[in-house]
Amino acid sequence: MDKEQKAIERMRLAAQMSETYYQKPLIVTTSGGKDSDVCIALAVAAGIDFEVQHNHTTADAPETVYHVRDTFRRLEAKGIKCTVNWPTYKGAPVTMWSLIPQKLMPPTRVVRYCCSVLKEGGGAGRMITTGVRWAESAARKNKRGIYESMPHDLSKKIIINNDNDDKRQLFENCRLQAKRICNPIVDWTDDDIWDYIRSERIETNPLYACGFDRVGCVGCPMAGRKGRQFEFARYPTFERAYIHAFDRMLKMRVVRGKLDGSWRTGTTGKDVFHWWMEDGVLPGQLTFSDA
Repeated sequence: MDKEQKAIERMRLAAQMSETYYQKPLIVTTSGGKDSDVCIALAVAAGIDFEVQHNHTTADAPETVYHVRDTFRRLEAKGIKCTVNWPTYKGAPVTMWSLIPQKLMPPTRVVRYCCSVLKEGGGAGRMITTGVRWAESAARKNKRGIYESMPHDLSKKIIINNDNDDKRQLFENCRLQAKRICNPIVDWTDDDIWDYIRSERIETNPLYACGFDRVGCVGCPMAGRKGRQFEFARYPTFERAYIHAFDRMLKMRVVRGKLDGSWRTGTTGKDVFHWWMEDGVLPGQLTFSDA
C-alpha cells in the first residue's frame, strides 16, 4: 500500500473513532502550511465527514491569514464546517504581544509557552488530525506517532507508530475523555509532500514561492537566526511589535520585582530583541530565567 492510500486509511479510521466515541465528525486542523493543505486534500479523498479548525496565533504572516481564509471559503462552499479558534490565557483573550509581558520572558526554543497557548488550543475532547511529520524533527520520531491520546496526565499518553500495532485496539477502545490525535502523514518526507501537492494541484500558501521553507509565527525561535532575519526583513511591523512587547515585559518585571542584576536598569525592549535574535549585538549582557 502506498503512502497516499495508507494516509487515507488512517483518516478513515480516525473518522470512525470520532463518530464512535464522540458522536462528532473528525477535526482536521490547519496552520495554513503545506502539510495542513495535504491533510485537508486527503480528508476529501477519503470521503469522510470532517470539520476544519485553525488556531489564529496573532503572529502569522498576512499571506498565511489570507490563505486560510481562501481555503475556508472553498471548503465552506462544499458544506464543510470551518472554525477559527482565537487564543485565550487564564480565561481572557490574548495575543502574542500581550502574552509576552504576562510570561515575563520571550518565547525561546526551550520555553515554548507560545505554542501551548496560541497554537494548541481547540479540539479538546475530540478526535483531530495534524500535519506532524517525523521528517521535521529527529525528536518527533520518538515522541509522535500515527495515533495518539492526550490525557491530562501525559504519563498515560498512548503513542502508536505502526498501523498494525497490537496497542491500536487499546487506543480505539480507550474511553477516557482525552483528545485523540491522528497524524496521517507522519511518515511522509518533504519530497512526498511536494509530489502530492503537484500531482493533486493543491493550492498552497504563497509564501513558499517567496523563499520560505516553513510557514509559522513570524519570528519563531524554531526558524533559526537566518530564517528569522529573513522574516523580519519582510515584516518590519512584526519586529516593532516584539520590541514593544519586550518593553512592556520589562516594565512588568519591575512591577513584580523581577528586574535584577541580569536585567540591569536601562535595558530596553530593543536590547532584549537583539539578545532574542542571537545576533551578537549584546553578547553576554542579558540572561533570562524562567519566571
